[in-house]
Amino acid sequence: QVQLVESGGGLVQAGGSLRLSCAASGAIGSINAWDWYRQAPGKQRESVASITSGGTTNYADSVKGRFTISRDNAKNTVYLEMNSLKPEDTGVYYCHLEFTRWGRSQVWGQGTLVTVSS
Repeated sequence: QVQLVESGGGLVQAGGSLRLSCAASGAIGSINAWDWYRQAPGKQRESVASITSGGTTNYADSVKGRFTISRDNAKNTVYLEMNSLKPEDTGVYYCHLEFTRWGRSQVWGQGTLVTVSS
């Protein structure tokens, strides 16, 4: 069974930086894409960034120029570098993996809390 373990969340002041990590374990097969989502209090979960197996990245307009998604294929790990953080970036951040093993599958991380104080 594939599992994702996230780390790197915490409390930071506005303008600061954090780096989230998400490591996958188990029989993954081939990775199709990694995604980061976030859910702010009282709001729906939203997509933040994604990276495909070919390395194509995509970002929400609200984080463009401030966040960077990257991956380490050898470690089956994805990262989210977050700079110039704003209070509105506060929320629980979830990583999401789309992979193919005996068919297409997906798995979610447990979430890590990011709190940006003003």
